Amino acid sequence: MAEAEAVPQAQKQSWGQFIKQLTSLSGDLYSMTAPPFILSPVSLTEYPSYWCERPELFAAIADGKTPEDRALRVLKWFISTLKGQYTSRNEKMGSEKKPLNPVLGELFFGTWPDYNGRGQTNLYVEQVSHHPPIIKQVGHAILGVKLPDGTVEDYLITLPSLRIDGIFYGAPYIELTNTSWIASSTGWVSTIEYKGKGWVSGKSHQFKAVVTPPGSSNAAHTVEGLWHETSKTSRGEPFHDVRGPKEEVSVKAVEEQDIWETRNLWQHVAKGIRTGDFEAASREKTKIENEQRQRRKDEAAAGTPWQLKYFTYIDEDPKYTKLAKLCKGALEKEDAYIFQKPAPAPAPAP
Repeated sequence: MAEAEAVPQAQKQSWGQFIKQLTSLSGDLYSMTAPPFILSPVSLTEYPSYWCERPELFAAIADGKTPEDRALRVLKWFISTLKGQYTSRNEKMGSEKKPLNPVLGELFFGTWPDYNGRGQTNLYVEQVSHHPPIIKQVGHAILGVKLPDGTVEDYLITLPSLRIDGIFYGAPYIELTNTSWIASSTGWVSTIEYKGKGWVSGKSHQFKAVVTPPGSSNAAHTVEGLWHETSKTSRGEPFHDVRGPKEEVSVKAVEEQDIWETRNLWQHVAKGIRTGDFEAASREKTKIENEQRQRRKDEAAAGTPWQLKYFTYIDEDPKYTKLAKLCKGALEKEDAYIFQKPAPAPAPAP
């Protein structure tokens, strides 16, 4: 895509200034101001909904009859979440957009209805930190799968590394790189390698997953393909396919939301972005950011730090520490936030 096609004429000056900022970037994005046309009308707080947008795959994990079967189902579900997380803005808006940086305490609640006996899926999200964003994706997820006999299998899911390509042309898109893992408490491990398009040839969004049994480095299953489209096993069998429609999350109407719920909090910014009124979007965004800075100053002066509503911080996640030993190259330990309190019921599913 040529720059003239990707960058609106009225925004070329601000885009040029943004590129200059990138050339001297030290890794901290906090001081950077993105041109309004590259902003998404959606806060990063909503992004966990991409993990649930194919609830039939999520619900099917516990139906696996063996640890091996369930490990494959977790892998299939996880790979199917990547398109929504990392390429869906390209399809809707023409290029990747920078999400709105969530404020401390920001909330998001959503629901996917029971359908064909799969059960209802509820999503609870709280922004738990106020650290400046950096150019590196870190963290992990722990998935607990409750089996019919009452036992629980845990799965450690590490996050892939990512890079932004196409940014100098004003048409940025995300590419996943390096390796991530899915390690089960049963000993099954999926090692996922990501590869993007080369300078001369190749395809974007490639991956290869090798699934190994407990105590072995020999592959029991190998899956290859494009994570934003389809993949196959080494036997030529179809594995995942995300070319079809997804299920959007059900959320309460904005006027029914708490002031800390993301679509209420950012509604005027989102309206400005969607209507092309970038001046209004910038004004409303600055207003929220200034209010947050003042709130942090007031808390520091009073010695009363922000209290989380639904999560509790721990400096070392014992489940991560145990399962990370199965992942060659993963960090030995990470901190975590544990869901502790019942959140308000999400919107009833239609």
